[in-house]
Amino acid sequence: MAGPAKLTITAYTDPGFTSKVQAVSNPFSVWINPASYSYSRQVLYNDRQAQGSPGPSPEFNRIGDEDVSFDLIFDATGVIPPPPGQSYDKGVADVLSQFTSLVATVNGTIHSPNYLVLGWAQLQFQCVLTSLKIDYTLFRPDGTPLRAKVSVSFKSFQSESALAKTAAKTSPDLTHLVTVMAGDTLPNLCHRIYGDSRFYMRVAAHNRLPSFRSLKVGSVLHFPPLSGAST
Repeated sequence: MAGPAKLTITAYTDPGFTSKVQAVSNPFSVWINPASYSYSRQVLYNDRQAQGSPGPSPEFNRIGDEDVSFDLIFDATGVIPPPPGQSYDKGVADVLSQFTSLVATVNGTIHSPNYLVLGWAQLQFQCVLTSLKIDYTLFRPDGTPLRAKVSVSFKSFQSESALAKTAAKTSPDLTHLVTVMAGDTLPNLCHRIYGDSRFYMRVAAHNRLPSFRSLKVGSVLHFPPLSGAST
């Protein structure tokens, strides 16, 4: 029986999220799933208050940034087995080096940190890293760190072309035919087309899929216009 799905972080070199970073650690699967994560979204208004008015009358400006944050635990004490290809020889140093190299280091090819996709069940989030903090909490007698808590925050990211489509409200209102590629998930495809991964069950029912996980590489899925998809 397969174990629980792990949160994965996939790195891309382009803002369109089409070219994956060529690295052994990409995509990166966390050692232990976060116990929780926080999601926030801003709604921005312009301040308006007529002279002599007893109170403000804010005018809607735009939907602002979306942010996701969570804590990750890396434990090399032997309590949990290391993921494939990992070892406890250097405690948590090697895996933290791989993680920070992928999400928090400037990629010399693009002169910026990598573009990222967080994937964990319904959470499909295109983003960039905004902050990272590592707290080491347990050590070997020689000082080698055996346990670390990594606090990370991510901000949503869309390319200029994707933002233009969203502003024009054309993408969610059109019918799409999508050929399933290796690594695609239905929540991920829904996020790409509708801007919201939560429509995956409706798309699965529309395509008469026995399960939203039943995606066959090379098959063609029909993504119809959905009310509420552009909001």
